[in-house]
This record gives sequence, C-alpha cells and structure tokens, in this order.
Amino acid sequence: MLSPLNETETIMAQTAHAGQRLDRFLADHLPGLSRSRLKAMVQEGDVSAQNAVLTDPNAKVRAGVAYHVALRPAVSAVPLGQDIPFTILFEDAHLIVLDKPAGLVVHPAPGNLDGTLVNALIAHCGDSLTGIGGEKRPGIVHRLDKETSGVMVAAKTQFAHAALSALFAARDLDRSYLALCWGLPSPLAGSIQGPIGRDPRDRKRMAIVSRGGKPALTHYKTLRPFGTGAALVSCQLATGRTHQIRVHLAHTGHPLIGDPVYLRRRPAAAGFLPLPARDLALDFPRQALHAASLGFVHPVTGKPVQFETKPPADFAALLAALDESAIGDR
Repeated sequence: MLSPLNETETIMAQTAHAGQRLDRFLADHLPGLSRSRLKAMVQEGDVSAQNAVLTDPNAKVRAGVAYHVALRPAVSAVPLGQDIPFTILFEDAHLIVLDKPAGLVVHPAPGNLDGTLVNALIAHCGDSLTGIGGEKRPGIVHRLDKETSGVMVAAKTQFAHAALSALFAARDLDRSYLALCWGLPSPLAGSIQGPIGRDPRDRKRMAIVSRGGKPALTHYKTLRPFGTGAALVSCQLATGRTHQIRVHLAHTGHPLIGDPVYLRRRPAAAGFLPLPARDLALDFPRQALHAASLGFVHPVTGKPVQFETKPPADFAALLAALDESAIGDR
C-alpha cells in the first residue's frame, strides 16, 4: 500500500528481483503509480539506493538493496500560471513575441514540472491561453533550449497557433542566431549539412548519423574572428532539428563555447586566446548561443514582421573580452 504523499516508500529487492529494470520493479511494488510515471520519477531524481540518487529507469535491480522512492504531491496535468518575469517585444490579440532569458525552460517536462515559460505565459495571458495548441504546451509553436536566449513567438489563439505552426513546419520564416564557437571556421562562410538523430553511443545527445536521422542544413557566416582561438558566427536554419546548430558546429570541430553536452574536453583552440578572455571562455557556464532575430508573416494581418534582440549580459561580456583580446593581439 502506498504511503501518504510527501513520504518515502522503501522497497527491499529480493533475489527474485535481481536483474529487473528499475522502473518495472518499482511498478510491480507500487501499483498506485503507473510505470510511465515511475520512469519520470526516476529521471527526476526521486529514487535512491545506497545513498545515491538513481536517474536511469533501465538500471538493473540488485538483490539485497533497499530502494527509496520519494512520493511527492501530485502535479496538475495542466500547467498553472506563475509570476515569472520576461521581456515582451510585441503583443497583440493573436500572438506574443518575447526575449527568452537563458536558464528558462520553455515548457514543463520531467525535471522541470513548473517554473517554465509556459507557466509565465499563462500568468501573463490568463485563462485565454488555456488549451491553445494542447493542454501541456499552450501557445508554444517552437522552442529554444533551456540555456539558449533570444527571440520566441507564442500564439494566443487557436488560429494563430495553427498558422504559426505551419510557418515553422514549412521553414517559411527568417531565423538568425549568434554563436560563439571555439576555433576559426574554414571556410569562413558556408553550409553544414548532415542528418541529425540520437547519438547511438549516448542517447542524451544528438549527432550526425548515418541511419535514421532527419535531414538538417545550417548556413553560417563568420562575423568576427578572434585570432584562431574563437569566432562570432551568425547561423541561419534551413531546418529545425533538436540542438541543430550545436551539433553541426561541433561536428566541424568548432563546438560552442560553454556547451555542456557537445564540448567534452578542453578545446585546443583555447591555447590561442590570451588571458583573461581565455579563462572567461573556458568558464562560460552555458552554450554561447542567442536567437538574435525572428521574422515571419503575421498570421492575421498578413504583414511581414521582424524582431531582434541583443545578446544578454553574460554573452555580451564574453564577446567584449574576446574583442579586447583580439585588439591586444594585433
């Protein structure tokens, strides 16, 4: 029987349980919770054993080990409004264009059940946003990674949601990103093409794959080289795959500065940057990627609209340091 919410349920694995998947083992002993919910709870860090948090639902159960499950209060399937500040670039009765700060997740998901842009939009727009395009992601027609900043548009009506979704699906819009990458791309401008899918060696990463990927094309142009140590690059998406810019630039040997997923070791190009820019770049806490502009045809007025936003303070400070290092290196 389940314990009251806010308590911990402890399950001792017996010899017969050894080798079972963790989520299946938990589902067999906690019938009040579905296997999918228990899988999400594992991924959210609610399960532990032997003083360690377990986050892999596929982990094999070990006999004689006590597994502890934190039973939290149920979270509403429909996101609730939360007063989270964000900068509005444009708003009318049909849509809202905003400058998403780095660190803000776009919509609720395992590990981020609230405190997202969706929660902020619901609080700002009120009940009128409820259910637009779906209960769990109301208003959302595209997304940016949590640590990527910049321009986003959200729909406020079903008509606008359908129209904007069609624009994004057809790539009938203009999106430009600013990226700070390690090294100097060669050639300085061009296109990177390669199908993107799950990395077969690490399912949490994306990669250019030989089978099963989706076509992906990124156009890039080097705006400012900082010697051969780093570069400011403008990227335009011809397709919109998960982590596309990050994957494509990393594949060419120029991963984004600060990328926690696709930058696995100290880049050799760091040795070509003078201090203090080198330390600032090596210590940058997120991928240096900013959605700088977004242009599209307004779904109701039919008029083309264009929105731009400057990089946030941390990106700007790193860029200034790289500029200073380039001047001093001449």
